[in-house]
Amino acid sequence: MTEHYVNPAPFSPDAERDAGRALPADASSLALMWLKFKRHKLAVISAFILVVLYASIPFTELIAPYDVRTRHADFIHAPPQAIHFMHEGRFIGPHTKAYEQTVDLHTFRRIYVPTGEADPLRFFCMGESYRFWGLAPGSFHFVCPDEDGTLFLMGTDRLGRDMFSRIVHGTRISLTVGLVGITISFVLGLIIGGVAGYFGGWVDNIVQRFIELIRSLPELPLWMALSAAIPIRWSPILVYFGITIILGLLDWPGLARAVRSKFLALREEDFVTSARLMGASPRRIIFRHLAPNFMSHLIASATLSIPTMILGETALSFLGLGLRSPITSWGVLLNEAQNLAAVEFYPWLLLPMLPVILTILAFNFFGDGLRDAADPYT
Repeated sequence: MTEHYVNPAPFSPDAERDAGRALPADASSLALMWLKFKRHKLAVISAFILVVLYASIPFTELIAPYDVRTRHADFIHAPPQAIHFMHEGRFIGPHTKAYEQTVDLHTFRRIYVPTGEADPLRFFCMGESYRFWGLAPGSFHFVCPDEDGTLFLMGTDRLGRDMFSRIVHGTRISLTVGLVGITISFVLGLIIGGVAGYFGGWVDNIVQRFIELIRSLPELPLWMALSAAIPIRWSPILVYFGITIILGLLDWPGLARAVRSKFLALREEDFVTSARLMGASPRRIIFRHLAPNFMSHLIASATLSIPTMILGETALSFLGLGLRSPITSWGVLLNEAQNLAAVEFYPWLLLPMLPVILTILAFNFFGDGLRDAADPYT
């Protein structure tokens, strides 16, 4: 017969609840959010991927083995080179195999065949010169090809430029477009949505009709129309800021509606009434009392909006209406692969879509994790 066991510890409903959720009863809101976020494994992995991608932006020139404008006339449309470790049956470290080029007289295509010659890779080396962030000259790289060798991890394009180096340089532009755009969208959404939700009445009606007008317009054609209005004589930097402003100005209505709905629910709370009776101005009430109460939800919403802006820039550049050469972005790279020959004969020209897909998925999973963690008691 099994002996019945009774726990002598006093019963506590709060302790039972916290033990089931592994959340301390006296933990701060940030600690609760962090504990909840850690449970979302995909969100944690996505956060790590995004940290790596954004951490690489300051060191683009060091990561890329070649400058973004370097051309290799002898290696036009060269396929990706594999990294090998064994040569003639023995380990010699990471190296590439030298290419031997022939021409197919029937199709007039260049054919690249790896030879038996090994070109060892060099690490933390002095290689091709560049201007760091377009300012200071330098030549230090994390990895370099052999003195007489090549390193085309993702092949080359129609001008013999290394695709991997161009994708690395494009990361800086494509990722920062989303951040600058969401900053503009976040500020506009918070101000306009906050004013509409706090004052209500005719102010709310005007804002809501304006939001409905913007959202009724088809998004992509509107992007294209505004992008086409950018003067072609503008410098690449002005075009970059023009595209980010366009993306930010068209993305704020969704965030403004979320802010408005929260303000409508919170403006009748006791702490808002107390602040109003004590003479606090509407601006102080909005930014010091109302906004902090759901800032975590706003951050989660903003995180989910960044992929839309990255896709917007990529789509506009792909269609030839966004960023243009000499600026290098993922969309600009995909613009060069929008013909059948690229898909059939040179599929590596489509590789820039891989970082786009990876980044969009990472942001979506990361935003889902933040949204769940914003309400840690659910």
